[in-house]
Amino acid sequence: MTDRDPRAVGTGEQPSLVEPVLIAAFEGWNDAGEAASTALEHLELSWDAQPLTSIDPEEYYDFQVTRPHVKLSDGVTRKIEWQTTRLSWATLPGTDRHVVLVSGIEPNMRWRAFCRELIGHIERLGVTKVITLGALLTEVPHTRPTPVNGISWDADSFKSMGTEPSNYEGPTGIVAVFQQACVEAGVPAMSYWAEVPHYVSQARVPKAAVALLHRIEEALDVEVPLGGLPEAAEEWERTVSEMADADDEVREYVRQLEEQAQESDAEEAEVELRETSGDTIAADFERYLRRRGSGPGEAAGS
Repeated sequence: MTDRDPRAVGTGEQPSLVEPVLIAAFEGWNDAGEAASTALEHLELSWDAQPLTSIDPEEYYDFQVTRPHVKLSDGVTRKIEWQTTRLSWATLPGTDRHVVLVSGIEPNMRWRAFCRELIGHIERLGVTKVITLGALLTEVPHTRPTPVNGISWDADSFKSMGTEPSNYEGPTGIVAVFQQACVEAGVPAMSYWAEVPHYVSQARVPKAAVALLHRIEEALDVEVPLGGLPEAAEEWERTVSEMADADDEVREYVRQLEEQAQESDAEEAEVELRETSGDTIAADFERYLRRRGSGPGEAAGS
């Protein structure tokens, strides 16, 4: 690492970052229940992310769809804020490594050019790995832990990150396009997708955001302070349960989904038990304790 302070980016200099990992989330089609964008926003706040740069929206957004916002400055002056994609950076807690956070809105046009511009920032900043976040509507019950699927786009990412090759075929969004662009540029890339109950129409699903944050903890081997999100997730689940209980048809549908989830969990647990060694379990437990700031000895004596 050079002596140049990463905060010098504010003066126009490029920051000097140590082994930066890039995490990206985009509002829109890829963001059911606003789970991915909520998780990314939480990381920005928790890690005190500093502004880095932003994408000029002129070439990528239809302003009749993604409209700019009017804000008041000092209660008098009207200011136009353009909705776009922004990059920030932060230091990973307890390490000397850095993270680049990309928070944006799915572009309305010129996706390949948009991805090339992001790849340019990745190359200039020396990003070593890319993690994208997404969320989709599926047939899962709101009462169960939120499923999160890790998806890789090439064999190398599958081996090094312990995720699965994607076998999905069909319409896709900017998350998949950007991830493929990273792979083609030689940057290891993978994504985490949270499954959100399709029968829930509420805007935000904090429970799914928490599930994504837990996967970020595992991927980066750091602790992510969750703040008030777990309480918000519990309140969300209670509210949805009350709504479901008030409708006989929905209540029965949720019961069927719970039964299917239990059967699936039992099958997965059986497979995992056969394939997981004691050393693997111990290593995972030690990583968990390290993220929480305690070693195995401290945990045993507590």
